[in-house]
Amino acid sequence: MIKIKAYIHEFWRYRDLRRLLVEKNVKLKYRRSFLGYLWSILNPLLIMLVMTVVFSKMFSRNIDNYPVYLFCGQLLFNFMRNSTDRAISSISISGAMLKKCYLPKYIFTLATIDGSLIDLIFSMGALLVVMIATGARFTLWLLLIPVTLAQLYVFCLGLGLFLAQANVFFRDMHFIYNAVTTAWLYLTPIFYPIESLSEKISWLIRHFNPMYFYIEQFRSMVYKGTAPSLVLIAAGTGAAVLMLLVGILSFYKTKDRFILYI
Repeated sequence: MIKIKAYIHEFWRYRDLRRLLVEKNVKLKYRRSFLGYLWSILNPLLIMLVMTVVFSKMFSRNIDNYPVYLFCGQLLFNFMRNSTDRAISSISISGAMLKKCYLPKYIFTLATIDGSLIDLIFSMGALLVVMIATGARFTLWLLLIPVTLAQLYVFCLGLGLFLAQANVFFRDMHFIYNAVTTAWLYLTPIFYPIESLSEKISWLIRHFNPMYFYIEQFRSMVYKGTAPSLVLIAAGTGAAVLMLLVGILSFYKTKDRFILYI
């Protein structure tokens, strides 16, 4: 109990450092960019347009308002992939600072995920543009979007902590993770309907792919205009908590050895 209080106190004590790290990460991303933060809206829009052109011939006949359907999956998966990919090197690139003074090591990974969350929030503007342009319905269920984003954020934080500590000892994590996320992308119904898959594969995705839990919740509110499934919310929350526990425990177990490898 005493340790938990100490960790909470430490977390609160370094809140300003967390904010500064988030600001630095966001500013560095758009440094010397002519359009600056507008790229948070333009970039996902451009990617969505390309993917719509590429995949619309194959899948749009079975999916009404394909751009919104596609964008819902694309936004959430890109947040997961980009945030955790950046988190991988969050500890190793902060070695100089960690060697000079004591800082809670998790703060660097946390700030990285926070920065990506800000990008996601900006990207919601692009989704709004697409919804208006395609005549999508706006319902009160949109107010529940933060529920899904909170689950996804916790999941990404846990995964980011696990990857960050693993990368300190195994610098090949970036290459391995790129291969994993590529396979993960195609095993997630982002640009195709899950009904187009075989019964066995769709069953596996519905039960063991966390991104399916979050994307389907999001699509229910944005694309279908209905309440998200309570089963999906429970599954998404369970996956997020489990991943966070794995991330925290692995990070806590190895953090004292970071200084020897960074």
